[in-house]
Amino acid sequence: MKKQYKKIFLAVIISIVYLACSGIVFAAAEKPVFIKVPLAYPSGLPGLGTSVIYLAEKAPIVSDGSVNFKIYEPKKLLPPFEMLGAVDKKVVEACYGVSGYWSGKVGNALNFFTAVPFGPEAPEYLAWIYNGNGLKLWQELYDSKGFNVKVLPLGIVSPETSGWYTKKIEAVSDLKGLPIRFFGLGGQVLTKLGASVQQIPGGEIFGALEKGVIEGAEFSMPAIDTKLGFYKVAKYNYFPGWHQQATFFELLINKDVWNGMSPKQQMIVEELCKSATLSNLAYCEAIQAPVMSENVTKHGVENIKWSDEMLDTFEGAWMQVVKEESVKDPFFKKVWDDLSTFRKEYKLWSDYGFLPR
Repeated sequence: MKKQYKKIFLAVIISIVYLACSGIVFAAAEKPVFIKVPLAYPSGLPGLGTSVIYLAEKAPIVSDGSVNFKIYEPKKLLPPFEMLGAVDKKVVEACYGVSGYWSGKVGNALNFFTAVPFGPEAPEYLAWIYNGNGLKLWQELYDSKGFNVKVLPLGIVSPETSGWYTKKIEAVSDLKGLPIRFFGLGGQVLTKLGASVQQIPGGEIFGALEKGVIEGAEFSMPAIDTKLGFYKVAKYNYFPGWHQQATFFELLINKDVWNGMSPKQQMIVEELCKSATLSNLAYCEAIQAPVMSENVTKHGVENIKWSDEMLDTFEGAWMQVVKEESVKDPFFKKVWDDLSTFRKEYKLWSDYGFLPR
């Protein structure tokens, strides 16, 4: 009997040793990853840097040190507009910004994954990206142009203002020749309406307004624009942000780096990116109203809503841009058609499900 117990005991010990060794082998296979992430925006800007900080802080905790991100402020590692190429060539492992920054290299359709004039608000946008074909098309566009990157949505923010102006804009004629900083597809709309649109980095907008190089500018939400001091040189802040009702940010990871991660590591990054996106939206929604009130009471800003006539004019010009770009770029048309189909179906839900405004 004792001999039998000894055999059982020995078998248990062997099993434990085997399992322990298997665990060591598994742990060894899952090598820790260290990912450098240059940023397109300063991490201190609320809403613009919040989601990537969230990811960098939580990844090593959730992964028990297996996944690590180190973020670098703009220009500390490389200039923002060079980040896509650097990730593609694995000069750095990843980068954080908006897809629209690379539209000149990848294609104008890439702007659809940053913001869409007269496009979806955040809930609908999220639905198309995650549960429609949005994210698939986003990745497909990078792939079709030969970029060796994996794209992950990392943050979505509230509607932007549609500009800070040094003088009131009361008619379309006031836009003719107006020197203005405006981004992406919205900038194409204003160009069509006769404005002199310029692409100026966020950090240089205040100086351009102050020197009179431009007489209007859009950049982001009230909380961010105010932090950058626009209210000091432009007192007319226009709403709504017809050009960007919601704005997506992206994390680009070199595909070789991504494919070298274990399924568990990949899942941790994917789920943290989703969590950061939700957290960022909630935060941004909470901080706008107090800033808007303070701009009026303390800084003498006038918050102005566009007239229905002006909004109709902007939308009409946008549809002209869509028509022209769809003829020039098949992928632009592909994304536009997919988004439009999704929105047409979604409209039944939004018309019945939500209170009228």
